[in-house]
Amino acid sequence: MKYTCRHLITLLIPCVLLGASTSYAQNKPAKLISLNDQWKFSKDQVAGQAPSPNLSWGNFSIPHSWNTTDVMDDEPGYYRGTGWYKRKLKLDASLKSKEVFLAFNGVNQETEVYVNGKLAGTHIGGYTRFVIPLRGFLNYKDDEVQVKVTNRFNEDIAPLTADFTFFGGIYRNVELMVTEPVHFSKNDHGNSSGVYLTTPEVSKEMASVKAKILIENASAKEIKVQVHTALTNADGVVVAKSTATLTVPAHQKSTFEQDLKNIKSPQLWSPENPYLYRVITQLIDVKTKTVLDQVSNPLGFRWFKFDAEKGFFLNGEPVKLIGASRHQDYKGMGNAVPDALQIRDVELLKKMGGNFLRVSHYPQDPQILEACDRLGILASVEIPVVNTITESAAFTENCKNMQVEMIRQNFNRPSVVIWAYMNEILLRPKFTDDKPRQAVYFKHIVTLAQTLDSLTRKEDPSRYTMIANHGSFDSYHKIGLTKIPMIVGWNLYSGWYSGNIEDFGKFLDRHHQELTDKPMLVTEYGADADPRIRSFSPVRFDKSVEYAIRFNQVYLNDIIKRPFVSGAMVWNLADFNSETRAETMPHINNKGLLTLGREPKDIYLLYQAYLLKKPFLKIASGTWKIRTGVADSSKSFATQPVQVTTNQKTAELFVNGQSLGVKDAVNHVCSWEVPFVNGLNQLKVTSAAYSDELDVDFTLQPFEFSDRQVPFKEMNVLLGAKRFYIDNTTHQIWMPDQPYQKGSWGYIGGESFKGTNNRMSYGSDKNIMETDNDPVYQTQQVGIKQFKLDVPDGEYELSLYFAELIGGVTKEALAYNLDNNHQKEIVRQRIFNVSINGESFLENLNLAADYGYTTAVKKSTRITVQGGKGITLDFKTIEGMPVLNALGLRKIY
Repeated sequence: MKYTCRHLITLLIPCVLLGASTSYAQNKPAKLISLNDQWKFSKDQVAGQAPSPNLSWGNFSIPHSWNTTDVMDDEPGYYRGTGWYKRKLKLDASLKSKEVFLAFNGVNQETEVYVNGKLAGTHIGGYTRFVIPLRGFLNYKDDEVQVKVTNRFNEDIAPLTADFTFFGGIYRNVELMVTEPVHFSKNDHGNSSGVYLTTPEVSKEMASVKAKILIENASAKEIKVQVHTALTNADGVVVAKSTATLTVPAHQKSTFEQDLKNIKSPQLWSPENPYLYRVITQLIDVKTKTVLDQVSNPLGFRWFKFDAEKGFFLNGEPVKLIGASRHQDYKGMGNAVPDALQIRDVELLKKMGGNFLRVSHYPQDPQILEACDRLGILASVEIPVVNTITESAAFTENCKNMQVEMIRQNFNRPSVVIWAYMNEILLRPKFTDDKPRQAVYFKHIVTLAQTLDSLTRKEDPSRYTMIANHGSFDSYHKIGLTKIPMIVGWNLYSGWYSGNIEDFGKFLDRHHQELTDKPMLVTEYGADADPRIRSFSPVRFDKSVEYAIRFNQVYLNDIIKRPFVSGAMVWNLADFNSETRAETMPHINNKGLLTLGREPKDIYLLYQAYLLKKPFLKIASGTWKIRTGVADSSKSFATQPVQVTTNQKTAELFVNGQSLGVKDAVNHVCSWEVPFVNGLNQLKVTSAAYSDELDVDFTLQPFEFSDRQVPFKEMNVLLGAKRFYIDNTTHQIWMPDQPYQKGSWGYIGGESFKGTNNRMSYGSDKNIMETDNDPVYQTQQVGIKQFKLDVPDGEYELSLYFAELIGGVTKEALAYNLDNNHQKEIVRQRIFNVSINGESFLENLNLAADYGYTTAVKKSTRITVQGGKGITLDFKTIEGMPVLNALGLRKIY
C-alpha cells in the first residue's frame, strides 16, 4: 500500500509590527506569517462589490465568526448573509521582487478577496484552504486587503441542509506567504507544499518513497535548479536522499519526481507507535547555490487494508477501529476555535483510548490531522454532501473541486486511510409525491457518487473511498449506492431514532449476509445524553446519561464481537451546535461523549473502560455530585444506585468508610445500591492498587414530614417525569414526582404528558422560551386534580411552574426520526383555576393566551400553614384539562 502525508511549511523569520500594519525588514523575507490580528469587521446587508458606506466597523482578531451568539438565542434562525473584513498591509519595497500570497485556512462559505479595491481572487466552499496570489495588486506602501464573505444559502454549494450550524466568517487562521520567484507550488488547490509523497513499497524489512514535486518559475528567465530531497528519522538522522538537476522555463510550471529507495527496516507508523519521519525538500539555484525554497513533510511508513470478512488490518495485524466523529465548534466560539483547543480534541480522543477519528462532515482545521499523525489516530475525511443534492452542473463542479481540494491538501497524512464524499444522501429525498421524477433525482445522485468516486480513486489510488448511509438498507441498495464506494458506512440509531436497540446487531448481520464483498464501518451511532439529567429507570428519549450508557454498552458489544465490522465511530466526540434543534438543550445536539465545553460525560468514562489497556477505574456518576431523594420508609437514608466504570473484573465500594462489598463488572460497569445519608457522603472505589473517590452532597427528603430525624428544608419536583434534573446555575436538584401518600406528598389524578408523535414517548421536545431550564417545563401532569404536601405548621415559599406544550409554531419534524409518525397537534382551549388550602391563587389561567405557547411560567407565593392542615393545591377545570409542570417548596421557618 502507498503512504501519504501533508505538508508543513517552515516558519523562517517573524514579522515586525508597526502600529496597525505588518512591516518586513529589508532582505529578511518571511516564509509564513500569521495575519490573525488587526482586522476590522462589519456586517453588510447590501452585499455589493465594495463595503457599503457608513458601516460600523469593529476591531476583531481571526479566527472569527459572526454567529457565536445568535445561534443560541430563542429567535428562530441566525444571520446568513454578508460580512466584510479589512486589514492594512505595509510591505517593504524589497518585496517587489518576491511572490506574495494570502492563505485562508477556512472561510464560510463564499469569498471574494480585494486588494486596494481590485478583485484578487474568489473561493467557493467553507471548509478547505485556499490561496490568493497578491502580485500585481500591491503598491508596497499602504496596501489594504478587503474580504467579502457570505454564508447565505446557495443551492449550488454543499452543504444544503445538515444537522449542524453553518457559521459565517473567517473562522480559521490567515497567513501571508512570501517566496522567491522560483518556488515549490503554493497554490495547487490550496496545497502550499508542492510536494506529494507516496510509498510504493512498505514492509517490515524495506520501504521506498516517491516524491512528486511541483515547481513554479514566476520570473522572466529560465533557471537551472537542483532539487534535493532527504528523509530523516525522528532523531534528525538522514536515512535516504536524492539530488537532481533540471531547467525550469520562464513563466512555467514543472513537475518532477524523485525516488528514495532501499530504506531498510523502517519504523512503522501505528496507533501504538506513531513514528514520524520527515521529508525535507530543497530547491537550490545551481548558479548562486542559494536555497530558493524549502518544505518539510511528515511521513509515516504503514500499509493497510479493509476486508469484508475479517475487518481492518494495519501493517499486517488486525485492528478494530473504535473512535468518534467530530464537529469543529466549541462553546461560546462557534467554529472560530483556536489551535490549542483543536489539538485538545484529538488528545481527548487518544486519552479515551480511541484509535480513529471520522472528520465529519467536512474537512477541518489542518491542526486536526497533524495531531492525528502525531498521536496515532487513523482518520477518514469527507466533503459536506449531506442529506440532499442539487441537480445542476454547478453543484457537481463545486463538489468535485471540494473533493480535489480535500485530497490534495491532506494527501501527505499518514493518519488518513479513507476519503468520503456523501452522508445520508437519501435521508431527505426530494419529489416524494412524484415517483417518476424522484427516480430521475436518484439517478442524478448515483451519477454524482460515481463521478466523485472515480475522481477520488484517480487522485489517490492508495486509499479507500466511502459513502456513509443512514439506516435504510433497502433504499441505498436498491438504487446502487452500496456498490459504488470501496467501503459502506452505516449511520445506525436503532433504539434512538428508530426501532429497538436489539435491531442494531441484526442490521450488521444483514449487511454481512447481503453485501458479502463490501467492507463496512458503523460511521455513526449514539443517543442524546444531557449531563444534567439522570434516571434510575432510563427509557428512550428521556435524555438521561443512564440510557446513553446502556445504549453504548449494547452497541460496543455488538461491534467488538463481529470481526467483519471494521470499526465504529460514535456520534459524536463532543456536543455541537445545531440551531434548529430544540429538546432539553436547545440548539445543541448532545450525543457527545463530551459537552460543548469539553467536560467529560459518564459515557466518555465508559469508553475509557472499554478501550484503555492500562488499568482504569472511575466513579461514573462523578458529574452527579449533588443529589436528592426520599428516605427509605422511616430510615434516615435513601438508597440510590452508583455506577463505576472499569476495565477490571471486580471492584469494591466504600461509603463513609463502610464497605458495600465487591461487585463483578458487567459490560465494564460495577453497580451498587448506596444508602445516602443527609449531607456529605464520601465514596471510594478500589480494585487492586487502583482507586477513585467522590464526595456527594445529598439532600435527604423525609419519607413522612412528621419524621423529626429528617427535617424538611426544600424540595423541587418534576411532574410527569421519572428523571432527575440538576440546575448547575442555582445548584438545585429536581426529582421525579410520585402519587400522593398520606403523611408525605404527591399528585392526585391525571397522567403524564405525551407528545403528539409516536417517537416522543417522553415529555415534549420543544424549546421552552424564556428559560435555560427547559427540562423543568418539558414534562407535566395533564388533568391533575390535586397536589398535596402534608408539611408541618410553618412558613413556606411555594412555586408552581407551567408551560403550554401543545400548540405554537409548527416546526418540521427532525428527518433523523425514522419511525416518526407525527400527528397534527389538536390545540384545545385550556383554562383552569388553582387554589391553595381553599383560597384562590390563580383564576382563569390560560397559559397560551396569557403567556404564549411553550413559554416558561413561574408563579410563587408564601403560605402560612397552621392547624396541621398541610398544603393542598386544587386544580379546577373551566375548559380543557389543568396541567402542572413542576413544583418547588421551601421552608422559611
